[in-house]
Amino acid sequence: MTLTDILGYGAAVVAGLVIGLAGGGGSILTVPVFVYLFQIPPVLATSYSLFVVGSTSLVGSVGYALKKEIDFTVTAAFAIPSFLSVFLTRRFLVPAIPDPLIQIGSLQLPKDEAILYFFAFVMILAAQAMIRQPHLEEAGSGKPRLGLLALDGLGVGLLTGTIGAGGGFLIVPMLVVLAGLPIRRAVATSVLIIAVNSFVGFSGDLHRNDLNWPFLLEFTAFSIGGILLGIYLARFVSPVYLKRGFGSLVLLVAVYMLVKEISKS
Repeated sequence: MTLTDILGYGAAVVAGLVIGLAGGGGSILTVPVFVYLFQIPPVLATSYSLFVVGSTSLVGSVGYALKKEIDFTVTAAFAIPSFLSVFLTRRFLVPAIPDPLIQIGSLQLPKDEAILYFFAFVMILAAQAMIRQPHLEEAGSGKPRLGLLALDGLGVGLLTGTIGAGGGFLIVPMLVVLAGLPIRRAVATSVLIIAVNSFVGFSGDLHRNDLNWPFLLEFTAFSIGGILLGIYLARFVSPVYLKRGFGSLVLLVAVYMLVKEISKS
């Protein structure tokens, strides 16, 4: 096993660990790992990320379901519009993005680079959310606002379909504020929503003939190991400090991506 493999599979474990402990945020690391460590083209990397995140989150959601911590009514209200959005984005919008995206004379912005710039921007927002850690009450309150929840689901689906990240850093606060869920129940429900969104998004890519299944399954296995460890440690470890540390790592990776892409221009 090479150093690249060790770093890449280690990142898979960390991504799963963060999802298991905090209900999201970990998947934001998978696309940069695929692109910069394993030299996978960006659009294909987002497909791989959807499969990895979907599989990892599905395993995690089974554990949460057995502990009866998932709110299935809220899941349906958020996930149905969200997975419609992610499927349409993945099946029609992403393939329709022109390449190059922008061309002015001899200057052009290729589709792959545009996706990476957008991904780095989202990573910065995710890192900020994880580092600042807005206070969320342990006990949820108020009547669920399912209409707003469904509308937010559409937005998260668009994001997931475009960049291949689960969006858990957005979903958990929404479930607490708009659905009135306690934080631990919001985390569990978020993991199931991420699983549904990611698999629906990946289903739009099943027609591709360039999927490397042996590699993809191997990487996914490490990520699943991470989420199982995260679910176990959630009983003993507060996710706050972990997410702050992980948020700092995500910010560094985002800066690296921007510097790397700008230097290539």
